Amino acid sequence: MMNDEEASRPRAAMILAAGRGLRMRPLTETTPKPLLRVCGAPLIEHHVNALARGGIRDIIVNLCWLGAQIRDYLGDGARYGVSIRYSDEAPRALEAAGGIVRALAHLAPGPFAVVNADVYCDFRFENLRIGAGADAHLLLVANPPHHPQGDFGLQDGRAVASAPRQFTFAGIAVYRTALFAGLADGVRPLKPLLIEAMAARRCSAEIHGGFWEDVGSVERLAALNARRCDTIGP
Repeated sequence: MMNDEEASRPRAAMILAAGRGLRMRPLTETTPKPLLRVCGAPLIEHHVNALARGGIRDIIVNLCWLGAQIRDYLGDGARYGVSIRYSDEAPRALEAAGGIVRALAHLAPGPFAVVNADVYCDFRFENLRIGAGADAHLLLVANPPHHPQGDFGLQDGRAVASAPRQFTFAGIAVYRTALFAGLADGVRPLKPLLIEAMAARRCSAEIHGGFWEDVGSVERLAALNARRCDTIGP
């Protein structure tokens, strides 16, 4: 486990917003998934506000499908009290690790947070830390009904590829640039890099017990908007 002396806070963040959102069709035929509204505001706006409240004000957003709409909506971030820059991936989204590699020059040198634009969570980013002995620190949650098998285990503060009890990766993490060192620009998934870091005992994790939802279907989006927003808001 980390203590305050050895833990580092991320000073920059990347919001992964380049995905096509195929499972959300027909909504995403004309609107990019990060601009779908939950509790009166686009998903990505909730993240920008949460990062700003957590003291993270240097934000990179990757773009591909209908990315101009996201850029037009968020602008330079001034109205949120942050600075937003963009990493373009058209004509093809590069997946999570590929998107991070392309934007890495804007995120270095210190540790940085990464947030999936299509989750809705009340996690407080001022609490996000990474220990000196880790290249990745993951936020895990209890497995939702649509993902009962989970993704990773947790043992003594370290994420492991498999354990008797598995948890779901929340799509929120903090990374060091070392995790992506030497990787060329191109399409690249994130999970193999995390598995390598786990094997080297350089991937820590924690459990988030608050509200979290993967907004991955039209039905889950509708159910989320049907709830009282004051009980689930970030």
